[in-house]
Amino acid sequence: MNELKVAYETDLYAWLMHNATLLRQGKLAEIDLLNVAEELESMGKSQQNELLSRLRVLLAHLLKWQSQPKLRSGSWKATIMEQRLQIIQLLETSPSLKHRLAERIAEAYPKALKLATTETNLPKQTFPETCPYSFEQILDEDFYPKATE
Repeated sequence: MNELKVAYETDLYAWLMHNATLLRQGKLAEIDLLNVAEELESMGKSQQNELLSRLRVLLAHLLKWQSQPKLRSGSWKATIMEQRLQIIQLLETSPSLKHRLAERIAEAYPKALKLATTETNLPKQTFPETCPYSFEQILDEDFYPKATE
């Protein structure tokens, strides 16, 4: 086990491949169970963090789109589309992330608001206190918020 711990700490990829091989061979007694469990939990948290990060960027760009119509660009539109596509793909490969999605949007929105205020130099009061978009709108490739100016 000490040998596995060293491998885990010094070469994560080799450790992962070794434990995957042991699993496939049914050698359960040889698997570094504690670290495998930690890595699996870490993967789940990573998926949640990616969803939150992509929601933050997408919401910030939707807010910018809505608040600064004269500055809209192909780059903003491409960022909105890319984030939507990545979120959809993430939800397709990990459908259980849809659970409590409204909470995730509510969690991402305050940071998206900070991004939008920083990038636009507009006062925070320019934007809604809570997310003004439904989940359906957020992922709808044809939805772009109407200008508030």
